[in-house]
Amino acid sequence: MELLKNTRNLHGMNQKLVLIIILAFLSTNKVNGRSTTPLHHHHGHHKHIKGYFEYSAITCRAYTASITDFGGVGDGVTSNTKAFQTAIDHLGQLGSVGGGSLLYVPPGRWLTGSFNLTSHFTLFLHQDAVLLATQDENEWTVIEPLPSYGRGRDADGGRYISLIFGTNLTDVIITGNNGTINGQGSPWWVKYRAGQLKYTRPYLIELMYSDGIQISNLTLIDSPSWNVHPIYSSNIIIQGITILAPVRSPNTDGINPDSCTNTRIEDCYIVSGDDCVAVKSGWDEYGIAYGMPTQQLVIRRLTCISPTSAVIALGSEMSGGIQDVRAEDIVAINSESGVRIKTGVGRGGFVKDVYVKGFTMHTMKWAFWMTGNYGSHPDDKWDPNAIPVIQNINYRDMVAENVTMAAKLEGIAGDPFTGICISNVTIGMSQFAKKPIWNCTDVQGVSSDVTPQPCAALPPVEGGKACDFPEEKLPIEDVKVHMCYYKPKYM
Repeated sequence: MELLKNTRNLHGMNQKLVLIIILAFLSTNKVNGRSTTPLHHHHGHHKHIKGYFEYSAITCRAYTASITDFGGVGDGVTSNTKAFQTAIDHLGQLGSVGGGSLLYVPPGRWLTGSFNLTSHFTLFLHQDAVLLATQDENEWTVIEPLPSYGRGRDADGGRYISLIFGTNLTDVIITGNNGTINGQGSPWWVKYRAGQLKYTRPYLIELMYSDGIQISNLTLIDSPSWNVHPIYSSNIIIQGITILAPVRSPNTDGINPDSCTNTRIEDCYIVSGDDCVAVKSGWDEYGIAYGMPTQQLVIRRLTCISPTSAVIALGSEMSGGIQDVRAEDIVAINSESGVRIKTGVGRGGFVKDVYVKGFTMHTMKWAFWMTGNYGSHPDDKWDPNAIPVIQNINYRDMVAENVTMAAKLEGIAGDPFTGICISNVTIGMSQFAKKPIWNCTDVQGVSSDVTPQPCAALPPVEGGKACDFPEEKLPIEDVKVHMCYYKPKYM
């Protein structure tokens, strides 16, 4: 009875009876967490556990079920939307009992529309499991625009809900041993290009107003638009994700932290038709009014291919502010620019305290790109007096080869971008390099040990000063993942 007293969100005898039934059903699927050690078989330095799947997570779960327990059919044809939502709703009644619950998706092709996650919950995809996003628009609910954007990005008004969606959640994990989420985005791209969309395209994963998020060890392919979009959230780990989309697919951004605090993105491989990582915080007057910055962001060990966009973009929707971004150990291949700051008059907000080091670039249009004349606006109510502040931008320890132009740094006339520092950077120019190699207007800063020599707006500093990179860690860097074990009913 003590278990029932402590279970959240259960009221009345009928709901208690439902919980007892669920617990009895799930008890046969109880997971061994990190406090319990199943039989191990050691081969060299790798640990194999007979009959168990091993996975890393911020929280191990006490109870598990399979999507097949709720009528799921992995034939690639049958819709599983109801099965997913029913399973999650049932597991959600457990709340945080014993650490929460896990829904296992076994091998198969699981066609589904959008479904909502719950707190204290893990969605786990087997390596041979593929979630297939339905192409039936009737299975995509239309929801309100984001308050910091004021409208949809593709069209006025609402937007289609994301495939995997959640709001006001705590302790939610989407993971697997490299299972796949396939957005089947091609029809959406065709409609977007033809101007046939009534609402903004869905994303693959969007979590709003949530805390304690982990998205890891998955492959995401062919999203209709953005792939991973945490927004208005905190304490986020995105780890070991592969994202693949045709390099000409529209707006298939990889990972877009948006008005988020304390986020760690690491060990990801992204091929995208847009920015691989785009840091955001709202659009013009709506973002200014909402006033929630993205801050305390770590990006490391990222590999990106994006021939028409940036490896890491800051903006253009940055009206709530962006501060304390740290990127290191980044590899860019055949991409338009390494780090790009995108903003313009009307955005307001700020981008400041940005630190980048250990960046390797192969075949680039620009190594550095800052744009102060980015002109898209949500409507005609934007404020021409809302001038963004761009300051304390630091790049160091970078190598690039086969680059067309070293930098295009364009601030705002009368309001220059300030505090730019570039040090220990070597840029090998392409045989087809364009002049001027450095194009700088309305920017101020310094440089040290940079080849080829930067523009006059970035004069060399005596003594070879290195640009800043903070030594102290952000709180999210100290968050540890644990080894968890799951034994499915059917191996």
